[in-house]
Amino acid sequence: MDVFTMVAIIVSVSCAAGVANQYFRTRAKTAGKLDSAAQREVDDLRKRVEVLEEIVTDHKYDLAKEINRLDGREDREGVAKP
Repeated sequence: MDVFTMVAIIVSVSCAAGVANQYFRTRAKTAGKLDSAAQREVDDLRKRVEVLEEIVTDHKYDLAKEINRLDGREDREGVAKP
């Protein structure tokens, strides 16, 4: 292998490594970002979970569940019978 072939191979490998490095950096940056529609959906779901947590931890919810249990309106799975 002569010197010029070796230099050409080194330059080619260096350029390919640089391109691959830039590709993976760009891919990592864009992979972490959500598009605006997905971000809105995530925000909406977070709000819904907060509302559900408030409902379930509310004292009135616990009281109604306890009354239903004492009246025998719940079956074994904890679901109110019609």
